[in-house]
Amino acid sequence: MCKDILIVGGGKGGVGKSVVSVGLIDTVRSHGDVPLLLDADTSNPDVHKMYKDEIRTETIDLDDPNGWIDFINLCDEYRDGPVIVNTAARNNRGVTAHAAMLHNALEELARQVITFWVINRQRDSLELLNEYMRTMRGSAVHVVRNAYYGEEHKFELYNSSKLRRQVEDAGGQSLVFPDLADRVSDDLYSSRLSIDVALKKLPLGNRAELARWRAEAQRALGGVLYA
Repeated sequence: MCKDILIVGGGKGGVGKSVVSVGLIDTVRSHGDVPLLLDADTSNPDVHKMYKDEIRTETIDLDDPNGWIDFINLCDEYRDGPVIVNTAARNNRGVTAHAAMLHNALEELARQVITFWVINRQRDSLELLNEYMRTMRGSAVHVVRNAYYGEEHKFELYNSSKLRRQVEDAGGQSLVFPDLADRVSDDLYSSRLSIDVALKKLPLGNRAELARWRAEAQRALGGVLYA
């Protein structure tokens, strides 16, 4: 059973944190684990709305110290599986200000923190990751190259960077996360559909594309969590 704290970060909007969070929820459920979702994107909690009828979900404000207190208490209270945190675009500010609380609680929580840091092909994705790693020293970090922004070889800045070597030397992996066709992604978010519900309700072609994406996402993420 996976009982880790799985943080999906990226430090800015638009890199694909929500879709990776959806992939994580789907992956851990496919292995029989029941996650708790904490959606910190309080201005637009899409993932919470997609899964609130299927699993326990909460919204939390990780810009506020009270949000971190709630975060730790929820991790302590929920012992049935992993805790998945979908962070907001501005998450580095809250991490810098308040993450020491989580560090202080980790031994008693008896959980590992694993971060999936989602990047596009721009330099600021790496700068924000570097900042995050300096602050969240207790977290294992895996870098998720979102294929929405191109094939693996197009992530040249990250692929050739010292930061990649630092991540991998520490035991992290550099993943490629599959792109999902825009029309299917739009179906999920506009109608607030979980993967399981979408695979019953969408037209056949859309379901075929979603099934392809699901299998690739589960291979990428499951290879880290359940290897």
